[in-house]
Amino acid sequence: MREYLLMALVAAAVTYLLVPLVRVFAIRIGAMPEVRDRDVHTTPTPRLGGLAMYGGLVAGLLIASQLPYAGGRLAEGKTVIALIAAGGLITLTGFLDDWWGMDALIKLAGQIGAAGVLVAFDVSLPWLPFPTALGGQIILDSTLSPLLTILVVVVMINAVNFVDGLDGLAGGIVGIAAMATWTYSIVLSKDYGDTSINVTAAIASVLIGMCLGFLPHNFHPAKIFMGDTGAMLIGLVLASTMITITPLDSTSINRFPVILPMLVPVAILVLPLLDLIMAVIRRTSNGLSPFSPDRGHLHHRLLDIGHSHRRSVLIMYTWTFLFAFTVVAMSVEGVPLVLFPLTVLLAVGVLVMMALPSWRARRSGGGGAGAGGRHGRPGGGPVQGQSRPLPPETPGPRSVAADDDTAVLSVLPDLSLTAPTPGFSAPETPR
Repeated sequence: MREYLLMALVAAAVTYLLVPLVRVFAIRIGAMPEVRDRDVHTTPTPRLGGLAMYGGLVAGLLIASQLPYAGGRLAEGKTVIALIAAGGLITLTGFLDDWWGMDALIKLAGQIGAAGVLVAFDVSLPWLPFPTALGGQIILDSTLSPLLTILVVVVMINAVNFVDGLDGLAGGIVGIAAMATWTYSIVLSKDYGDTSINVTAAIASVLIGMCLGFLPHNFHPAKIFMGDTGAMLIGLVLASTMITITPLDSTSINRFPVILPMLVPVAILVLPLLDLIMAVIRRTSNGLSPFSPDRGHLHHRLLDIGHSHRRSVLIMYTWTFLFAFTVVAMSVEGVPLVLFPLTVLLAVGVLVMMALPSWRARRSGGGGAGAGGRHGRPGGGPVQGQSRPLPPETPGPRSVAADDDTAVLSVLPDLSLTAPTPGFSAPETPR
């Protein structure tokens, strides 16, 4: 346990100490666009925080590879080199996008390239771990293994990027998901000993440290955003935890824990996918194109009904924590697999209820449900019942394509649970 703690502390310390330097660098090169009407923040804020997170990743992995127990398996293979190389490529892609702006297809190519680097260093899915009741594990051939690995990495990168819309939101959610993955790994290591489980636990520890080191600078009001540089990086690292755990021989496990590596990341995927589905339903029902942009993220709805910026983020943290660790607890108890979809439905239902204005109005005695709380005061509290004038949109250094939340989903809508608010454009810049 102390070795995992050391990895996390090193990654956190390096990330935390590098952020002020990166902030100065971002300001000097102009990676700090003007505020637009689609943004939640009200003052120009530098991006490129992912550069500091990459420094934390490299430091954490190098320390981990020198530790006798936790880093033993990590040092045996090529995982450290794979993550440093793939992380470097995705960080470079995000840096250029945050600085100059990048076409969505070019950014997608960078994501595929980073995933390809992992595959080239043998960090890939050898099989899909399904329980015997569902047909048992599916062995992947030399063609399917790289393709599915790249697909998992790209989807995870864009899921994290898509959910990154408020100060501290993506970093906190990914950190919580990494904590759940680490807990799951430690539980299984008691049964399997010194196996690939240790690799997953080591990577998860470093990822936790990266997020914890960055959050003090990024929590509202943020001094710096991670940008695509950081969002894509932590998405890549989170995906690697999902990939490295599957080589564990699962033939002796025939129940729920077998497919948990594919279920824990749902704590991140559910939110953007729910938003996406609801956006398509909402827009088509109103006679609009499903791709027509509006301001309708779930976290925007939490702001609109009166939650402050910080409270909205904390609500999302709480939901993710309860959901992710419920899944882990279910795996420890070995409950039937059918309970997982029921848990997902219950969790989604709770989140939907929290974002409904009418529910919020009843909770507050009929007040505070208006949209006037969309903009927060500098200290983080909402301004109830009134709206501040939006600043005029000033063209920033990013291209139009770079304004979207993701590369793959750049043309996809934002999500929301109610009708769109007219007059708003595309989603906000990644934090």
